[in-house]
Amino acid sequence: MNAQTESRLIDGPAGAIELAIDRPEGAARATAVIAHPHPLHGGTLTNKVVQTLARAAVLAGMVAVRFNFRGVGRSGGQYDEGRGETDDLMAVVQSEAPAGPLALAGFSFGSYVTSQALQRLHPARDVRELVLVGTAASRFQVAPIPQELHARTLVVHGELDDTVPLSAVMDWARPQSLPVVVVPGGGHFFHGQLPLLRELVWRHWRP
Repeated sequence: MNAQTESRLIDGPAGAIELAIDRPEGAARATAVIAHPHPLHGGTLTNKVVQTLARAAVLAGMVAVRFNFRGVGRSGGQYDEGRGETDDLMAVVQSEAPAGPLALAGFSFGSYVTSQALQRLHPARDVRELVLVGTAASRFQVAPIPQELHARTLVVHGELDDTVPLSAVMDWARPQSLPVVVVPGGGHFFHGQLPLLRELVWRHWRP
């Protein structure tokens, strides 16, 4: 993301996991772990939406941890349809935020994986904030969000998303009475609207 971004490898369940870590000025108030889009469709930790989520986290005083799923970049292993990728996310949490305040964020396929990891983490782990962007509800079984976390959850979707139709996300959110923030005219990758996305996420995450 910038010259201060720390890049390193940690041990994961399928081999190395590649990390990119950005830190705020001063003491961090939490760690945000951010999951990228589908590995078989070009998703990596350098995705523009993922970088935007990391910037919002740093602006809100959090350490932002992006990582490559198995088989992407310098991460070992191969695509595992979300199962192994959930294990990867859990390994990143255990390595980089084993205790203390935790935030989770995911984009597209990453939102599906994040929802699965949340099911494992909650309620034993206090997840302070959750952000799901371009939630892949038309393609995967995105887990429901526990009712007690709704107030800490931000779901953002583009009105004109042609990868994951808005209607699919509404069908997922409706039974939960979970609000969805719709960006007018927004597509799946929020071209031309990344500053707005950053602002929305920063507002949700700021202390």
